[in-house]
Amino acid sequence: MSDLRDPAELLHDAADGDRSAWHELESRFGPRMWALARSCGLGEADAADAVQGAWLRLLQHMHDIRDPSRVGGWLMTTTRREALLLLRKEPSGLLVGDPEGRPTFGAVEEPDPASAVLEADGRRLLWKSVSALQEPCRTLLQLVATDLGNQQMAMRLGMPVGSVGPTRARCLEKLRTLLSLQETAQ
Repeated sequence: MSDLRDPAELLHDAADGDRSAWHELESRFGPRMWALARSCGLGEADAADAVQGAWLRLLQHMHDIRDPSRVGGWLMTTTRREALLLLRKEPSGLLVGDPEGRPTFGAVEEPDPASAVLEADGRRLLWKSVSALQEPCRTLLQLVATDLGNQQMAMRLGMPVGSVGPTRARCLEKLRTLLSLQETAQ
């Protein structure tokens, strides 16, 4: 990994129009931005909007960033803000179907605070368990959470496309085993 350019250099080069620097920024920080947007509770389309919004903000403020070496943190903060903006803009009613299939508006049920806490604890335990796995499982499962296709995952992991599915299956089995061992211990 010694061939990775410094984030400040990447930002500077991208601001000067270097497409390869922009692509390296995207490949380095994009998966984490996606995972962050999805962890905020956004669906795939809204997460795409949040991530795209963060990249747009970067494009608008490339020359204004105080500490270019921390562009990754800036992108994560901006992605979180974009996700929260999208969550606040959600309509107060959900589009649901009536028995004949016509769309109608229904009231959104208020989330149960106890369920929200349990769900958050479950997510924390899941990601803690993913972090405890060996490579390539740790990175592969993080990429799975970002909803990348097999071809992009294979490229990022440096493995043949045909190996991604079987490797993912083995990694998910390891994660299931780890989670069930943790549940048994409780």
